[in-house]
Amino acid sequence: MITKTKNGLVVMTLLGGLSACGETAVSEVNAAKSEEDPKITATHDDAAEKLLDDANALLDKLETMEEGIEEVNGKPNFAAMTDVNEKKATFFDFLRPAVEHENKRVSKERRYLTKLQKLLNAGEPLESEQIAYAKKLGKSYNLDLQGDAVTTEWLAEMLERIDVIPESLVLSQAANESGWGTSRFAIEGNNYFGQWCYRKGCGLVPASRNDDASHEVAVFSSPYLSVHAYFMNVNRNRAYQELRDIRAEQRQAGNTIEGTKLAEGLSRYSERGHAYIDEIQAMIRHNDQYWRQG
Repeated sequence: MITKTKNGLVVMTLLGGLSACGETAVSEVNAAKSEEDPKITATHDDAAEKLLDDANALLDKLETMEEGIEEVNGKPNFAAMTDVNEKKATFFDFLRPAVEHENKRVSKERRYLTKLQKLLNAGEPLESEQIAYAKKLGKSYNLDLQGDAVTTEWLAEMLERIDVIPESLVLSQAANESGWGTSRFAIEGNNYFGQWCYRKGCGLVPASRNDDASHEVAVFSSPYLSVHAYFMNVNRNRAYQELRDIRAEQRQAGNTIEGTKLAEGLSRYSERGHAYIDEIQAMIRHNDQYWRQG
């Protein structure tokens, strides 16, 4: 079902699995490739219904955006905005509800696993429903259970993967990768993070793609699904283990999970390596006035 807000923004509510064509294509890529390619699109089919439990609240937030903004393809026409501050505020407010929604989803999943961890530490047996849900989460995050055994080691690894990503980092990367929402891929494909797919016709072909390359830039049914794919990519892709290690260290130390620090683990997100990290960190610091958290 597609729900359209009063200002033209679209949120796709999907039952039975996410169906953005870029995400479907990724399921056809072998497991080794999907773990190693930093730009590959993530899927989360098993948790689709749970993922959108509070979609109505997300719609309410989207509807609070300022009316009267010129739109293109149902989104604010960022290219037409000449006031830099207006453009930044509108861009961040446009994607922020999706980021908040994803962090709520992740936090809910994290609380569930923390509960299981406490039960195991207390020597309490887990119920079959708890094991079944843990198995689904493990599949979603590419960390399958060994049989039906939920172990403390497995939970510790899962809790490294299932954690929040500060809005300052998410929104700065979105702005950087999409040219503040003006890129062809953002406008035509709702792709704000440069996610790739590999089945012919799964997305948009980059004009600068090498002749021997086969990747396309994934197309999503809504901007929200692009944000969701970003979260799953960062939280489970081997390329971002360093970011997850930094985040785990911040948690262990009782510190706030902070965007500029996590950005240090993004060396494989771009071919530019550390220059990309420096740019993202600079964007986070420069736009500090816009962040509501981290």
